Amino acid sequence: MRKYFITGLLVLVPLFITVWVLTTLISTMDSSLLLLPVEWRPEAQFGRAIPGVGALLTLLIIFVTGVIATNFFGKRLILLWEALLGRVPVVKSIYNSVKQVSDTLFSDSGNAFRKALLVQFPREGSWTIAFMTGHPGGDVANHLQGDFVSVYVPTTPNPTGGYFLMLPAKDVIELDMSVDEALKYIISMGVVAPVMPDRGVILDLETAKALEQTSNIN
Repeated sequence: MRKYFITGLLVLVPLFITVWVLTTLISTMDSSLLLLPVEWRPEAQFGRAIPGVGALLTLLIIFVTGVIATNFFGKRLILLWEALLGRVPVVKSIYNSVKQVSDTLFSDSGNAFRKALLVQFPREGSWTIAFMTGHPGGDVANHLQGDFVSVYVPTTPNPTGGYFLMLPAKDVIELDMSVDEALKYIISMGVVAPVMPDRGVILDLETAKALEQTSNIN
């Protein structure tokens, strides 16, 4: 009986959470209808509210904004807008920070998280999953000797918070799993394990480097 109850939870909980997230998202997006004149809203046109109309309006606004932002006039308008925000001290800091994050996450290159890694954190001998985000740049690179990689170590079960580290490339292990698989592994706190690759699991750093050297020789 306990087995059936747990199985039922495993089936229903993700479904309920998905429905709740979608309902909350659509409800929030429906608030965009407040931008319309009262006589244009579904309540005035059809006599009742229609869920999802505001979500469609929000998607339309996002699409039109993207179209405008890609032409010459739109780019000039964005530069003017950013210059205006840059004159406001507090707003400037917030806007620039959010813009840098969004540019990274939604860039065409899609390199926000490039590879899933295995790193020792928070102490030697304690391993966790991390993501490679790039290489140190600017003046930071001038103070680092050797080959370093920029690494993001997410927390669990909420991966939006975490730690940014710069580690020697020789101290990280590249995992044979996709970024999506690694995220699922982290969010589930290790319950949803990815499929074992054919070559087996790399147990330690020395084994990983030995395999890499062998493959290079071949």
